[in-house]
Amino acid sequence: MTTSSTTLLVIAVVLVLAAGVFAGAEAALGTVSRARAEALDRQGRFGASQLLTVLADRPRHINLLLLLRLGCELAATVLVTLVCLRAVHPGGVAVLVAVLGMLVVSYVLVGVGPRTLGRQHPYAIGLAVAGPVRVLGRVLGPLSRLLIMVGNAITPGRGFREGPFSSEVELRELVDMAQERGVVDAGEREMIHSVFELGDTVAREVMVPRTEIVWIEQHKSVRQALALSLRTGYTRVPVIGESVDDIVGVVNLKDLVRAAMSGDAGNGGDRAGDRTRTSVAELMRPASFVPDSKRLDELLREMQLTRNHMAIAVDEYGGTAGLLTIEDILEEIVGEITDESDTGERPPVEHLSDGTVRVSARLPVDDLDELFGTELDQHDVETVGGLLAQRLGRVPLPGTEAEIAGLRMRAEGGKDDRGRVRVTTVLIRPAGERRTGGEAQPGESAGSGGPTGHHGPNNGHNGHNNGHNGHGGRAGRDQQDGDEERNGNRG
Repeated sequence: MTTSSTTLLVIAVVLVLAAGVFAGAEAALGTVSRARAEALDRQGRFGASQLLTVLADRPRHINLLLLLRLGCELAATVLVTLVCLRAVHPGGVAVLVAVLGMLVVSYVLVGVGPRTLGRQHPYAIGLAVAGPVRVLGRVLGPLSRLLIMVGNAITPGRGFREGPFSSEVELRELVDMAQERGVVDAGEREMIHSVFELGDTVAREVMVPRTEIVWIEQHKSVRQALALSLRTGYTRVPVIGESVDDIVGVVNLKDLVRAAMSGDAGNGGDRAGDRTRTSVAELMRPASFVPDSKRLDELLREMQLTRNHMAIAVDEYGGTAGLLTIEDILEEIVGEITDESDTGERPPVEHLSDGTVRVSARLPVDDLDELFGTELDQHDVETVGGLLAQRLGRVPLPGTEAEIAGLRMRAEGGKDDRGRVRVTTVLIRPAGERRTGGEAQPGESAGSGGPTGHHGPNNGHNGHNNGHNGHGGRAGRDQQDGDEERNGNRG
């Protein structure tokens, strides 16, 4: 063996050892608890403050360690292959020897041994490597993030924001294994996964859209606001100025009742008298505005800190895009939340006796993929109704049918209170199947939604009576027509 070959082997050994160190550090940092690290820092342990800094952005540092480990293993394999090509003939045998040799070495010295040590002694190893890892993160962190962005861009579907190698993904896999072994049930597993997905969901995906917001004008009286709140069942209603894009506050049912009980609302018979005594503008509270692209995990923390139950989502042009409540966000974790006043609402998904599935037109496309096992790569639309409109190239009408990705879709709906035709639900079945029952016969679709369906059934992503939901658009429109008193007396 020549001197150059010996040098290459020595470098390969060093690279394998470095890969082992990176693997052990990756396992340790993925295991340590932030609470325990904070306790070590209070005790003055050397490296604890560095460890806390690393844990503050754990996924980024774990992704970096994985990149460095793979780089070292790959470089070592190339060097060993070069040495074997010089020492072994023919070349095919040399490559085979190098690959098999590095496979065994990498598995034992990188894959098994260091990772086992990292999980056996996570805090000792974490304290030791935190400083160097932090320095490497400053130097090579951007490269790791860039490669993850490239990987997510070329991978079909939604990628992981922090990369697929982070401890979050490993924890999801552990939860799946726990369900298989009977440690947790399917509902608990789904809830845990929903917590992680909260950071990948933005406000526009769960908000009540602008067209279905119930609002009241700021000059209306407390009596009129009470009638609206009692008729719709909402405890919080946005207050607008000139238009729905000019939301000036939010009025709470508690404030309205308090004002009415104290006599501030007045008992006069005419509407003008009510307005002169107490208007909604005098009782409203400040509204909270958030971009419709804000992630739900950040929004939930913000709403908890500010003790605010409702947020107005605005689009990139500053207009009102919709609204959402804490209940909307919680439903992303625990599922549909209903109470005694929600009994008339359709569920977001109904399995009919003939095998057809009726879904809300506002059901997210991702949920449709999960329901039918499809992979609809639709970047420009978010809901089933939008998907149908995109395929048709126009606004769908009740009775319209289209086939998308092997699914036969039929729009259902009817006229709302202002005579406008709206699609509220969609019947879906595999394209090869035929209906056997009478749930969705032609001619029935226009009225299939019934009185409740005219406003669109809740799709599991929108709030309910603890603030606001997707129903009751009529109330806001009645106000615009100046008809609150009539509707309030009727409700």
